[in-house]
Amino acid sequence: MPSRSQYALMSTKDKNIVMFISFISAVIFFDFLIYLYISDIVSAAIFPANADPRVAKLQGMGLFVIGYLARPIGGVLIGRYGDIKGRKPVLLLSIIVTACSLLAMAFLPTYAQWGIFAPALFILLRIIQGMAYGLYVPLSWVFVAEHVPRQYLSVACSYVTASFFVGVLFSNAFFMWLSSFMTTAELTEYGWRLPFLVAAVLSALPLLVWRLVGETPFFLALVKPTKTGKNAGKPLTLLFKHCKHSLFIGMVLTLVISSISTVIILLLPDLIEINFSLDSDLFGFSHSLGIIFIIFGCIFYGMISNHENFGKVLAIGSILLIAQMLAFFYHLQAGGDYILIMYAILGFCAGVIGMVPAILVELFPTNVRLTGVAFCNNVTQGIVGVLIPFGLGYATTLISFSPALYIAFIGFIGIIMGLYFYNLPELKKIDHVIV
Repeated sequence: MPSRSQYALMSTKDKNIVMFISFISAVIFFDFLIYLYISDIVSAAIFPANADPRVAKLQGMGLFVIGYLARPIGGVLIGRYGDIKGRKPVLLLSIIVTACSLLAMAFLPTYAQWGIFAPALFILLRIIQGMAYGLYVPLSWVFVAEHVPRQYLSVACSYVTASFFVGVLFSNAFFMWLSSFMTTAELTEYGWRLPFLVAAVLSALPLLVWRLVGETPFFLALVKPTKTGKNAGKPLTLLFKHCKHSLFIGMVLTLVISSISTVIILLLPDLIEINFSLDSDLFGFSHSLGIIFIIFGCIFYGMISNHENFGKVLAIGSILLIAQMLAFFYHLQAGGDYILIMYAILGFCAGVIGMVPAILVELFPTNVRLTGVAFCNNVTQGIVGVLIPFGLGYATTLISFSPALYIAFIGFIGIIMGLYFYNLPELKKIDHVIV
């Protein structure tokens, strides 16, 4: 920290910042996942009626994919202002834009009322929300990392990463309640608006304590005249001029994060159903249990990497993930009698991604940190979010073990990255800058 020893203990203010950002992260992820749960219903209300169910399904999935495509725009083009104007103003912008876009969606007229303008406006709002989400995710890691002492960097970022999966858990519970509370006809007529309204209210709640949130100490130290150069207002220029190696490493690490979270948390239930028959209630509970254990796993790996070499922990964690993913599918092939235990262990092993954001933050100098993390995270997440659902879904129809093989491939990348960081000298101080 600019004003404290890196060995200082976390203050009450530090802990409150971590809790504040973690709450927003859980809410933001719930906001982003709404389309994944009710894509068919929203599509039926917003788009013109179509007799072909496959076209309707593609329309609904398209709304989810558009959010991924919009993320790089918000993360990179808007996020660069976080390196120029400050982290706090950009955080406020992401919260307000998210809340307003969700509120507008909740009261948007249907296709029957406004015709073609309804889907056009909905897509526009979805793009705006996707941009805000792409801005928030890297900002959450940077904001926390620049508030806590360096010795707590990994565990603080792991709490934020775990909170995204708390948002998934809340989504599961909320939409399970919604589907039992309303019929499909009621959801299509007016019930689809309720998740957007709830999400808008939850997104706006952090504004009630906004005056208690301060700018990060790192940015305050950065804006001193002695810390700036002639390219101080050009983070993109500095990033691509001096940080090409960090960008490559950052995108590889983000590939690990995005692939594991997308496949194991979001896609695995649908992919398993293609080739395996399991009791739906038991399997649904198993998936939720897996999410609970990935939350524990994120925090566990974050705490361990605070005290052990990052590369060693990443390599060992990746090996365990590969072994458990393969064991999980062999277990499914044998009948899936112990699905609860196997899903819980798989979730815990997948928690290895909780330690990765801390190293992403350390890869980039202070004056280009948000731009660098946003570029790596959103470009890679955009590619994974668009290609993997369709590519892996098709591959699974041909080879039932395709999800396990893909995660094994990602795990090998994690091992390589772990060995790389294990043999790498200590990273530069987190408060260094480039001019």
